[in-house]
Amino acid sequence: MSKVSKHVWKDIPHEVMTPLLSRRLVTADHIMVAQVFLKTGCIVPAHDHHNEQVTYILEGCLRFWIGEHADKPGDVYTDIHAGEVLIIPGGIRHRAEALEETLDLDVFNPPRQDWLDGTDAYLSSGKK
Repeated sequence: MSKVSKHVWKDIPHEVMTPLLSRRLVTADHIMVAQVFLKTGCIVPAHDHHNEQVTYILEGCLRFWIGEHADKPGDVYTDIHAGEVLIIPGGIRHRAEALEETLDLDVFNPPRQDWLDGTDAYLSSGKK
């Protein structure tokens, strides 16, 4: 990308993944920013990716199970509330659940190729 570009979130259509999960994406050469909308009870299944991830909760609360706890969620978790940020290094397995209606801003480096090419079926089918 060799030029400056402006994007208006409300002009970017929602990509509906499930009745509980939708998103909007803005990408550049080396970074992706996504608004992620999760309704209460939405589960983001355990997964990992090589991308660094920064999750900033704008509204609501997400519960994360990290590492070995992602595949067997129990009582070891981290709740991230509005105004808080979670940084997930690349290669770290994680799972999330929306404890309330949530809007988060996810930043990925590099951009998530699976989100761009539609091979992220784990988000809509619960499988990876």
